[in-house]
Amino acid sequence: MRVKLQPKIVIAQLLTIILWASAFPGIRIALTAYSPEHLSLLRLVIGSALLLIIAFFLNIPLPELKDIPVILLLGFLAFAVYHVALNYGERTVSAGVASLLVSTTPIFTALIAFLYSGERLKVQGWMGALIALIGVVFITIGGSSTNFSFTIGIFLVLLAALSESFYFVFQHTYLKKYGFFPFTMYTIWAGTISMLFFTPGLGQEILQAPMEVTLVVIYLGIFPTVIPYFAIAYVTSKNGAAEATSSLYLTPAFSFLIAWIWLGETHTIHAIFGGILTLLGVSISNLKNKAEENDVSWEGHSKKLHNST
Repeated sequence: MRVKLQPKIVIAQLLTIILWASAFPGIRIALTAYSPEHLSLLRLVIGSALLLIIAFFLNIPLPELKDIPVILLLGFLAFAVYHVALNYGERTVSAGVASLLVSTTPIFTALIAFLYSGERLKVQGWMGALIALIGVVFITIGGSSTNFSFTIGIFLVLLAALSESFYFVFQHTYLKKYGFFPFTMYTIWAGTISMLFFTPGLGQEILQAPMEVTLVVIYLGIFPTVIPYFAIAYVTSKNGAAEATSSLYLTPAFSFLIAWIWLGETHTIHAIFGGILTLLGVSISNLKNKAEENDVSWEGHSKKLHNST
């Protein structure tokens, strides 16, 4: 049976992977002139402003008042904590390694769901988690003789993945109620509001930062933060969520490539081997039977959207 190539679908998937992959080296560039918290705030403010314009033209309704506290909490975890922890982590962890560590988000999500609601975690889930953990150990061993700052950076990036995992576990009810795109808008706005605490000093950093670095921040706020969600939504509308998210495991590979071209990043054999193990573990933990793969709901696949970076 011949598989018909759909150019628009391929372009949308490539766009998503490349934009999200580019966020990790982009963060490394931005951190040369911005503090981690100011980078997070400015990026989210830019993304939120664009989403407000989009929401106006799409007539996105406001959430119900009773849901706002939960939306604020989930936005805080998925966008404020995630971005600040990731940015602090990337001060000492390379872009490629950071992208690999963030790819463990689906494993954390499955473990939290198991602990919180007793959601069954299959044998391949435990096996994948163990393999990914071994991969993280190799990444740590491969990082600059395991110096302390690098190790702390790894834990901070893993904290980012963990915080996003809580978001994925507790979002299900609200995804069903509001839909994927409106709910994503609500939580990005909520994350931005919680970051306003860091506003003092941001203006001074903007004035002092080189223009080319600020342009990178603007890029981060518009392209990796907003556009991939439209691309993913387009693919989902055509071919379902399973196909829309199936290629996202390529994100770390593209991140390594972009970081090598853009930043000249190189890695030790230990780190590369650890990265392969980590991706293998994540892939194994997310193996699903055919019936599950045909599930086209965002609830079943949103946890793969690990790079709201």
